[in-house]
Order: sequence, then structure tokens, then C-alpha cells
Amino acid sequence: MSYGLTFINNNNQVVVDSEFARLTVICSGRYAPTQESGLGSSTSFPRVITSQEPPLVFCRPDTGGIAGLTAMQLIGSPGNWTGFYVRAYDVNTNQPNGRYFAASFGAQPVASFGFRLWDGSSKLLFDSGTPAALFTRAFQNWTYVRYETSATGSTRIFYTVPFNFPENEYLLINTFGMKMVTGAGSGRLVKTLWDFASGTLYAVTDGFSNPFAFFMPAVFAKINA
Repeated sequence: MSYGLTFINNNNQVVVDSEFARLTVICSGRYAPTQESGLGSSTSFPRVITSQEPPLVFCRPDTGGIAGLTAMQLIGSPGNWTGFYVRAYDVNTNQPNGRYFAASFGAQPVASFGFRLWDGSSKLLFDSGTPAALFTRAFQNWTYVRYETSATGSTRIFYTVPFNFPENEYLLINTFGMKMVTGAGSGRLVKTLWDFASGTLYAVTDGFSNPFAFFMPAVFAKINA
């Protein structure tokens, strides 16, 4: 940065800069079952997210039992994102209950007083009412565990990574709403399972053509409150 404003913390890390946007938390709250006999959850953001690009939604299921998340969809359109949908893994796992936050690279005028910072093109980069979201870890080295055949004839493959389920870390679920490419036109679904009893985090792929290779990252972040 040749001119402008920069904040650097005690660890010599740039916290705010007048040229570069950071990942900021626009809103947060809880998600809960709202439809499909308790399997589906549609959550409205407390404020519209006005970014052109889809916001990143991070979820943390409530601790206990086995929780699953899949079929994530954002509700709204560019400049007018109003909420998101997520579904439980199946009828044998917990209903979709937990905490979430939605973030974007940039800020919105949220605070009623405080501090704001814009870049040279008048894009709002910082608002004191939007805390930073910090990426904490990402897994891509999944270990194959087992497979099973579903009642419809599809193949489900289970993968795992070591994870200690901290309460303040949330999983990016945008990637768990997209079908993965396979040899079949229908693709394969991807789901996540949080088995709190055994302390195991799973990714599960489900499809009629389901290769064993799996490299999709699981990305975690926390709110820097």
C-alpha cells in the first residue's frame, strides 16, 4: 500500500488495510428445522447481504449424537442474499440445529456508530459492526473408511480426518451443496457427518457412479470477536 490506512496487531499481522478487503462476518445466528418433517432447515439472514458474490456460510452443529449437513443452498440473488437452506443427513441423525455465520470479502454498513473504511473505488472494506472471520484449518487428506450400498442402489463412501470438535470453529458448507463430477450424469452428492460420541468427522459421497478418489477440502473458520 503506497498510501492510506493500515492497522497492524501485536503479532505484526495486518488487521485492516485500505486497499484489501478481509473476510467479515455480516450476520450470525442459529439454524433450526423448519420443513420436511424436521429434516430441512431454511434460515433467513437478519439482514440482506448485498455482495455480488455469494456469501460464505459456516455452520457448527450442536454438540451431541450424530449431526449431518448436506444439500446447502443460498437463497436470493447477487446483491440480495436473504438466507440459506441446509438438510440433515437422514432420519437417523440429528435434526438440523446449530449455529452459523455468513461472511463476505468486504463489509456492510452495520454499526450505528464506530469506524468505517473504504477503498479507492468507494467499496466499503471495514465496518466496526462486522467482525473478522479467521480461517483456522483446512483438511484435504481424507482417509477412506468404508462403503455401503443404499436402498436405491447408490454407493456411499465414507472418509474421515482427525478433528477435535472445538465449539468455536465452524465448517464452510457452501461446498457441501454442490454435486461432484463423476462418470454418471447425475453426479454424486457430498455430505458431512459430525459423530460427537466417537469424536470423528466424516465426509460422505453418494452416487451411482462413485469413484474412491476424494480431495474436496473441509475449511473451518471462527469469528474473531
